[in-house]
Amino acid sequence: MRLATILPRASHAHVPVASAPDGTWIELAAITARKVARLEDALPWVMGHVSHLNERAASWKGPRYRGSEFDFLPPVVRPAAFREFDAFEMHVKSTRQKQGLEMPSAWYEAPVFHFANRLALIGQGAAVCAPTDSHELDFGLALGVFIGRRGRDIAPEKAWDHVAGFTIVNDLSARDLERRALPAGMGPSKGKDFATAVGPWLVPLSEMEDRIEGEKLSLNMNAKVNGKLVASSNTGTLYHSIPRLVAHASRDAELFPGDLLSTGAAGGVCFWDLGIKGSSGWLEPGDCVELEIERIGTLETRIIARPA
Repeated sequence: MRLATILPRASHAHVPVASAPDGTWIELAAITARKVARLEDALPWVMGHVSHLNERAASWKGPRYRGSEFDFLPPVVRPAAFREFDAFEMHVKSTRQKQGLEMPSAWYEAPVFHFANRLALIGQGAAVCAPTDSHELDFGLALGVFIGRRGRDIAPEKAWDHVAGFTIVNDLSARDLERRALPAGMGPSKGKDFATAVGPWLVPLSEMEDRIEGEKLSLNMNAKVNGKLVASSNTGTLYHSIPRLVAHASRDAELFPGDLLSTGAAGGVCFWDLGIKGSSGWLEPGDCVELEIERIGTLETRIIARPA
């Protein structure tokens, strides 16, 4: 089962949908017989009925969408909150070393995050350009975690009960702008404010149960640029586990269905960590980034020149 939000061609209204076995997509409102204007509205119900949805999709005789008839939007188009963690130790070490900084002990004691721009999410196949005054556009392969049930002060051992499922996040970054902002101590600021790619869809937690052991989720991660494999990792290398991210995010704060948590870029799966690429060392107009996470799919982002 895959859940997504699509924008049919020649339409201005987005539609929450569920996948069918033949590769088509069915309106979630129709297949659930419930009013579903936004995907997040259905997540609490969907979490307890995935097997039922699979059965309904397999036997569905009604109207459906084919891939040529729509574009994918982010699964949750405008989440109530988007928290971006930095939970992969290797990436954090690389970032700090490039600034001449040591790893602080506080990073190991609890996960850290910043609130990212929830209104700047883009979907599968979307085009993006470097922001103003930036010449160092980078990708970052991260796992996205969607909250499915609201909760506050969630204990780590209860955290999986609040996770609806997973998606892929391209943690796009303007590294030159980020480097200028970080010494001020308020996060990456305009270095990450312009766009974050999310998608193509949400895969329910129930489809990952055989890859979860305690707090650890193990899925292979691959990044390609212009069809060439440039880096690989695994979600199992997270220093701070997904349940710990959920627990920390909910500490003295309410989480709501559709809230998005990003693990932050995996270690070694961005040009910042890898070093030189091409002539500039960064993404350039004409490049195509394909980020793959096992059992989820592939998120594609196209790089274009900034409009004159």
